[in-house]
Amino acid sequence: MRLALVTGASRGIGRATALKLAQQGYRVAVNYLKRADEAQQVVAQIREQGGEAFAVRADIAEEAQIMALFQRLDEESMPLGVLVNNAGILFTQCRVEDLSAERLQRVFATNVTGAFLCCREAVKRMGTQHGGLGGSIINVSSAASRLGAPGEYVDYAASKGAMDSLTKGLSLEVAAQGIRVNSVRPGFIYTEMHADGGEPGRVDRVAATAGVIPMGRGGEAEEIAEAIAWLASEAASYITGTFIDAAGGR
Repeated sequence: MRLALVTGASRGIGRATALKLAQQGYRVAVNYLKRADEAQQVVAQIREQGGEAFAVRADIAEEAQIMALFQRLDEESMPLGVLVNNAGILFTQCRVEDLSAERLQRVFATNVTGAFLCCREAVKRMGTQHGGLGGSIINVSSAASRLGAPGEYVDYAASKGAMDSLTKGLSLEVAAQGIRVNSVRPGFIYTEMHADGGEPGRVDRVAATAGVIPMGRGGEAEEIAEAIAWLASEAASYITGTFIDAAGGR
């Protein structure tokens, strides 16, 4: 058995991914920041289904907490095999002309710097040149990185664009170390994150607008988890530096 770390795993895509990886036989580290009860519910569900999991609190925007998170993983008697960089934040919809430096710093601290630092620590543990067994890193980006999210979340979109660059560059750096680095870019998915942006019904609004989503519906977190789990699996053993656009054709 090997370890899988899923950041931001107490809800939404992270939760669905933790459940799916546990079904594939990983012992899952369920990272969370504020939702301790929800994280423990994910752990309980995994255990009820015969899997193994534990919850770990850490703010992915803080380097010291990331270091403590990985030190907790080091206490396990099994190597890290999968990192899913899923933790991400956004704030209320606004235009670029209304953005503050504080908001930008907070978005990039979690969505970009945090992802970089988690990758750094994972490579040190997975890479064959460090004595590791190889592994798989999956970055949860967004279709917004391609589309820009004008009038709503250009800052969020830009942070995911940076994550895309991380995915491509790191995949080339560590391919010879037995580490594959890929990305899934979800589109409009039914998760609680839209409420964070001030519009809980955003997916339904967009899906009802003719032509915006070619498939005519929003996606489910479980559909994204399937793509992530496939990239983590041996079925994708010859795939690295690749992006799966899971956005209903958008």
